[in-house]
Amino acid sequence: MDEITVVVVDDHPLFRQGVVETLAMEKDFEVVGEASNGEDAMAILRALRPNVAIVDINLPGINGQQVTRNVVADKLPTKILLLTGYDDIEQAIHAIRAGATGYCSKGVQPSHLMNAVRQAAQGKFVVGENVYDARGIRRWLQERMEETPRPYSSPGEPFHPLSSREMEVLASVTQGLSNKEIATLLGISHQTVKNHVTSILRKLGVEDRTQAAVYALRHGWVRLHGQEHQ
Repeated sequence: MDEITVVVVDDHPLFRQGVVETLAMEKDFEVVGEASNGEDAMAILRALRPNVAIVDINLPGINGQQVTRNVVADKLPTKILLLTGYDDIEQAIHAIRAGATGYCSKGVQPSHLMNAVRQAAQGKFVVGENVYDARGIRRWLQERMEETPRPYSSPGEPFHPLSSREMEVLASVTQGLSNKEIATLLGISHQTVKNHVTSILRKLGVEDRTQAAVYALRHGWVRLHGQEHQ
């Protein structure tokens, strides 16, 4: 059996090292690269095209969900296994809809993580302790979306991830900037900022900026200043 090539992406050096060392103990794995942020991760994935990438959702810059969407958009062969420190059904739905092959908590046992990587390399889907084929994951996603209220689905309007510009606006909102300050920071008009904020609230299914900021922080989409190395 050929070795499974793996890239590990996490901004916490000790955690990343632990994953790399655990993988190195297995004969069927070869760690071919590491990254601490989304931008470097994409450069490595485009250059090396590994079988699997283990990616933290909460990354500085481009987060794990965005890395996943970029990999899908670029039609790279790499399977993405997203790890999260905040495990819930909302993130799992986002992960699978973004194109991830797997979604696991950072508290997962090493043996389960290794199995998840092997399953991902074989084209299977892993959510928590469960393994699915393509038909099974579609059924799982449909059932979870029917059980879960907005923002994942509403009649005639499926959830669409935020655009790159909307993510920038959301990050600024989370930092407490006003629309005028965001417009100056991003070099866009005040009206454009208002339009983006309206779109963000609609897509996230929240009522105001505060709820949007709490949602983003809770799910690791953005970070407050000073959290980068926590």
